[in-house]
Amino acid sequence: MMTLLFVLLGLGFLVSTKASKAGVIQKNLAHPLEEIKNVQRNVNVILKKRKKTKRLEKKKSLTEDTMMQGLRKMEYAVRGDVVIAANDIEDDLKSGKHNHSFDRMLYTNIGNPHSVGQKPLTWPRQVLALADLPNEMGIDHPAASHLFPPDAIRRAREVKEALNGVGTGAYSHSQGPQKFRQDIADFLLKRDGVPAVFKDIFMTNGASAGINMILSCLIADSTCGVMIPMPQYPIYTATLDYFGGQHVGYYLDEENNWDLNVDELERSLADAKQRGINVRGFVLINPGNPTGQVLSEKTVQDVVQFCARNNLVLLADEVYQDNIYDENCAFTSCKKAAHHLGLIDRDEIELVSFHSTSKGLMGECGRRGGYMELVGFDPNVQRHIYKLASLNLCSTVSGQIMTSLMVKGPQPGDESYESHEAEKASILESLKRRAKLVGTELNAIPGFSCQPAQGSMYCFPRVTMPPGAFRTAEELGTTPDTLYATSLLKSTGICVVPASGFGKIKGRYGFRTTFLPPEEEMERCTKMIKEHHEKFCNKYK
Repeated sequence: MMTLLFVLLGLGFLVSTKASKAGVIQKNLAHPLEEIKNVQRNVNVILKKRKKTKRLEKKKSLTEDTMMQGLRKMEYAVRGDVVIAANDIEDDLKSGKHNHSFDRMLYTNIGNPHSVGQKPLTWPRQVLALADLPNEMGIDHPAASHLFPPDAIRRAREVKEALNGVGTGAYSHSQGPQKFRQDIADFLLKRDGVPAVFKDIFMTNGASAGINMILSCLIADSTCGVMIPMPQYPIYTATLDYFGGQHVGYYLDEENNWDLNVDELERSLADAKQRGINVRGFVLINPGNPTGQVLSEKTVQDVVQFCARNNLVLLADEVYQDNIYDENCAFTSCKKAAHHLGLIDRDEIELVSFHSTSKGLMGECGRRGGYMELVGFDPNVQRHIYKLASLNLCSTVSGQIMTSLMVKGPQPGDESYESHEAEKASILESLKRRAKLVGTELNAIPGFSCQPAQGSMYCFPRVTMPPGAFRTAEELGTTPDTLYATSLLKSTGICVVPASGFGKIKGRYGFRTTFLPPEEEMERCTKMIKEHHEKFCNKYK
């Protein structure tokens, strides 16, 4: 550093001396002392830059190369690149400074009912509000009976007792309060005609947390795999990638309204074994996501028999069991099917089923309420699953309360029974109309093929892409349906999820959309999708 300083100083004096001897008067020539100061300042700037460069060159301990590679690999399309772009556009719209041809967004990418206008059910919110309030401000307040129906006040007292009188701000039992788990067990008995035990029930932060726990148990090493439907809800591929497990896809039959058959299951399993995969589990999503089908009782029985025969743990994703729109369809739980086949009594099935307050007719996604029931599990494994639940201490208490209220609402004769049932019926009937509207309108667009949504909250149309879309997508390093979804977003403000995000099926392109926004919005939405499709095809023909 000093050497550099002296060199610069020497050059400064040399220039000054030569100029002086030549008799040249340089008006801009600074006094030698001032020159020295200038040189010192220049040197300091250089040294600071060097120090900054050294700091930048210091290698980080946590980088993409050193982090957990499962996390780096995993993708979750429902909140992926198209949604990130949508969030940026929404920021533009809020700023008021933009050149978009629309002034509002329409998010149909995710099953989040309240975010797009569905009103909360009144009675559960009344009970939850009273449960949150201190007694003197809520259930014991003199004006409580003027503000809340008597059955809401009674149920809020029960909730507080179930929480041991400590309120909603304290941790609960790691599996959830016993009273709430008994409510779930009673619901399962009523639904299936099969006894349930509260000790086998874990209350979870939505169904997702339960799915994560079970998959973490199944993936013992990188050779372990789980059979998942294709297309599938991306939480399964993402979580398997995170834990380093293997995807073992079995294909649903689109032409037969996304049904499945045992021959395809056998093919998938045999192929996985031939590749050295130790298949440990099987995922069934019924009603389907993203496909919207409701499986027949016969099909569900085929699945539980297949799992029992091949010693596979069955993960039954049944969060849409209340979302049935086709009058010719009925929900059959895997537990009921296994019971009727005698598999539970003979201890021949390992089954875990999931349910959630986020879907159905409640749509309380933000509460993060849900549960899983274990059937036929090794007691020692169940104790280890309890350890996993304990790591998070407990699921959210408001979600636990909402789950209890979902499975045990007002009873016949209670003050709120009729109004509560009327609210649920109104939501269900509107969903039926929207499912039919969206499925019919999308299917009528030239180049579209859309199976009717018998249940859940989604339509999953196949879209025939123009030739130019393939070339452009390849140049951009993306998929044709991601190009399509991005174009739809930028042209209309409609946010959907590319079909490739649910598992790539060779030769099939399209997207998933919910039909959760209000009916008039969905009418507008389908018209804009049709107009966009015509423009997209002309652009990339």
